[in-house]
Amino acid sequence: MEQPHPSAGPEAPLAELRDQIDAVDKQVMDLLARRLELVAEVGELKGQHGLPIYAPERERTMIAARRTEAERRGLPPDLIEDVLRRCMREAYAHEKNLGFTRQSPDLGPIVIVGGAGQMGQLFGRMLRLSGYEVRELDRDDWDNSQQLFDGVGMVLVSVPIHDTVSVIHQLPPLPADCLLVDLTSTKLAPMEAMLQVHEGPVLGLHPMFAPDVDNLAKQVIAYVPGRHPDASTWLLEQIRLWGARLHEVSAQDHDHAMGLIQAQRHFSTFAYGLHLIREDRSLDELLALSSPIYRLELIMIGRLFAQDPELYADIILSSPDHLELLDRYHERFAEALEILRAGDREAFIARFREIGAWFGPSAERFMAESRTLLAHADAQR
Repeated sequence: MEQPHPSAGPEAPLAELRDQIDAVDKQVMDLLARRLELVAEVGELKGQHGLPIYAPERERTMIAARRTEAERRGLPPDLIEDVLRRCMREAYAHEKNLGFTRQSPDLGPIVIVGGAGQMGQLFGRMLRLSGYEVRELDRDDWDNSQQLFDGVGMVLVSVPIHDTVSVIHQLPPLPADCLLVDLTSTKLAPMEAMLQVHEGPVLGLHPMFAPDVDNLAKQVIAYVPGRHPDASTWLLEQIRLWGARLHEVSAQDHDHAMGLIQAQRHFSTFAYGLHLIREDRSLDELLALSSPIYRLELIMIGRLFAQDPELYADIILSSPDHLELLDRYHERFAEALEILRAGDREAFIARFREIGAWFGPSAERFMAESRTLLAHADAQR
C-alpha cells in the first residue's frame, strides 16, 4: 500500500507555521541588532556629556509605559518586561566599553596596589576607560615602587583581606593631596590603617559584587568617608557615571552589616554543604526531585564552592565579632529546634508570624521578585 507523502499529512500546516515563526524570529533579531546600534549611539553621547550609563528614572518610566502598551495590545506585560530587562542588561554591557567623561582632569597617575587581581583589573579598566593613567603594583614590584608612586594622584589598595592592613603600612610617603582608597570588604581596620599612614584624603570603598560582573550598572558600592571627603567627590561621581549605586555608611555599621550579609550567610552555606556531603545523597537525585525553589538554593550553595576557599575563609575569619554573631545564630537555631522537639505547632506559627511582621510589605515584594528568578531557574533545566 502506498504511503502518503509527509507534506500531505498533519505536519504540512505545522511546517508552514514553523517557517513563519522562523521568519518572525529573524525580524526580531534584525530589530535587536538595530537596538544595539542605537544603544552604542546613546553610550557615546552619555560619554561626551558626562551622563551615567544607568538612569533609574528613565528605566522605570520606560518599563511602566511598555507594560501599559502591552496590556492595550493583549500581550502579557510580564513577558514584555522580561524581554526589555534582558535587552537593557545587554545594553549596559554594550555601553561599558564606550568610555566615560573624566571627572578629575588634572589628577596625576593612579596606582592600583594589587592591580593584577580580578577586582584591581576591573577598576583599572574602568579608570582607563575614563581617561586616567593607571599604574599597577603587585607583589614583585615593590623594588620599583618609588618610581610607580612618583607624582601619584590616587592610590587604590586592592589586595586580599588578610594582607590589606600590612600592605597599607608598607606604602611609601604619599603626596599630601593624594587620595588613598581601599576596596576591602571590611572597613574598620583598613580605615584606621590608612588614616595612620597618610595625612591626606582617605576613602574606604567596598564593591558589593564579584569582579566577574559584565558591567557596573545597578551594582552597589559602599563608601566610608575618611579624611577630607571633598577630595574624593570626583571619584564618587566617576563611579556614578559607571552606573553603580553608592551607599554611604560608617565603618562600624558597615562591618556589623557585613557580618550578617557576608560572614553569616557564607558560613551557613558552608555548614549546609558540609551537611549535604555527610548525608551522602546523590546530587543528581536531589536535582531530579527538586522544586524550582530548592534547585535555586542548590545553585546558590554550589556557586560558593566553585570559588576561592581562601577568600571565604578570610571573609568569615576577618573579625572576632563574626564568631560572636555566629554563636548567637547557633543559639537561635537551637531555640527554633526546641520548638520542633516540643511539637509546639502554635509556637512555630507565632514565631513565623513575628518574623513575617518584621519583613512587612517587603515579604510580598520579595515573593513577586522571586517568581522571576524561579521561572528563569526552571527554564534552565
